[in-house]
Amino acid sequence: MLTDLSSEEGAELRRRWRLILGPAAEDGLAPCAATSGESGDQQGQRHPVLGDRDRQRDDLLEHLYGREHVRRVYETGGTRRAGRDSSGLSVPQWLAGVRALFPRSTAETVQRQALERYGMRELLVDPEVLRQAPADLETVRLLIQYRSLLSDTAMGEARRLIRKVVAELEERLTRRVRNSILGPRLRQEHGGARMLANLDWATTLRRNLKHYQPELGVVIPERLWFWRRQRRRPPWDLILLVDQSGSMLSSVIHSAVVAAVFHGLRVLRTRLVLFDTRVVDVSERVGDPVELLLGVQLGGGTDIAAAMDYARGKVETPRRTLIVLVSDLYEGGNPARLVRLTARLYQSGVALLGLAALDERGNPDYDRPFAAQLAAAGMEIGAMTPDRLADWVGETMARRS
Repeated sequence: MLTDLSSEEGAELRRRWRLILGPAAEDGLAPCAATSGESGDQQGQRHPVLGDRDRQRDDLLEHLYGREHVRRVYETGGTRRAGRDSSGLSVPQWLAGVRALFPRSTAETVQRQALERYGMRELLVDPEVLRQAPADLETVRLLIQYRSLLSDTAMGEARRLIRKVVAELEERLTRRVRNSILGPRLRQEHGGARMLANLDWATTLRRNLKHYQPELGVVIPERLWFWRRQRRRPPWDLILLVDQSGSMLSSVIHSAVVAAVFHGLRVLRTRLVLFDTRVVDVSERVGDPVELLLGVQLGGGTDIAAAMDYARGKVETPRRTLIVLVSDLYEGGNPARLVRLTARLYQSGVALLGLAALDERGNPDYDRPFAAQLAAAGMEIGAMTPDRLADWVGETMARRS
């Protein structure tokens, strides 16, 4: 069934094709506005296919994909047409525009093609561009993926930018992590020894407000409340196993930051392990997520069973150990072995959590049938934002205390 191109549906169809085909298709897709009462100059006047916002998108796409048109013209010996090229966009302007005007998945595809297909290496290698680049996670992902392209000067700017983004993430997460993990453990009972170190100032003041003396400007308490000190307990062990394949880059970034925040808590002994077909324990560097991220080797296969076996060897007190596996669960190693290891750890008392994603979106993309096997063996399966992971850790510790 043919679509009436003058209808609303037809207008949307023309708009989409115009964005796909580029400026060269403008005249062929634009509807003619001629009417019987118009002069010859007015007859044949064409309505624009794209609105203002689409024009901005088109300029951004032409800035990149227009290179393909020019290359093909030169290769075939054709004649270059007088184009409607966009005004000169700086790389930071182009990068910011792509992120503002396109969905995230589209923006990531366009950025990747800019680097890999069209050689827009100025996205990364020019220190001035990096100084103006948006300080966000997408830029961090680009820098980690293509860090081999960076000059020494550009690497210095890259570190500055990554450090800024990581610091903002840490600041946002630290309060939530401390509340989720330390909060339940610090809510002590009253009735402790009557000494200044144990005085619960907030409760004492709140419950004695009725004894406020306005002429003196002070509260004279009739009763004092003191905390009962908790018995000191050994810390918990948290082992983060993180798949460092290319598709897991967002989760690797967040895992490094979360591990650094967990590392700052005395109630947790945090171990961070990265794996592909190899297993690399980077716990000694967990306090510096920036350098850790710049050392990540993306790609390669995936042997989750090897990583889980390594974690099993680090378990000292099963009932006080949490293992968090961050992976899409597409096992390139021995799936049956991984299921057996999971069951053995679960039966020993270890708490196990498998995360298909650990990032700001928490969107899952994983091997669901295999995840079901791991769940049957005792592993909780989910996809979480980093703050929700902190909640899970805190809840699990409180439940087992």
